[in-house]
Amino acid sequence: MKELNSVRFEFPSLSANEGFARGAVACFAAQLDMTLTELGDVKTAVSEAVTNCIVHAYPDSVGPILLRLRILEGGELEIQVKDKGRGIEDVERARQPLFTTGGDDRGGMGFTIMESFTDSMKVRSRVGAGTTVTMRKRVEKRRKAR
Repeated sequence: MKELNSVRFEFPSLSANEGFARGAVACFAAQLDMTLTELGDVKTAVSEAVTNCIVHAYPDSVGPILLRLRILEGGELEIQVKDKGRGIEDVERARQPLFTTGGDDRGGMGFTIMESFTDSMKVRSRVGAGTTVTMRKRVEKRRKAR
């Protein structure tokens, strides 16, 4: 699919930057003329992905998070959240609802939420090398009011 526009941000895995990521995605995605519901879905998915980086990739340190956004032909938004943290030993298990390695205060629903609010999601991870989550959301073109 042809890329129409893209942007990349890198920021440290500080909890304050989760809000930055949500805002950056909302501003970039605005050019797709999303509904408020679609925009809310995308912001929630990004929030979960960035929070996973903060909590799981770098549990005892601060490390880089790369956020890459692309608008593709056909009204599709691609969101990639990448870290260089500790990685996931068993991606399939980590994607199961209620599974968490984050302690008793974590619900284990991050991947489930990301997947439910986007049209597709891929997770690639290597232990000791980090994780990349790539999500796509298709935005239906709306007819303009007359």
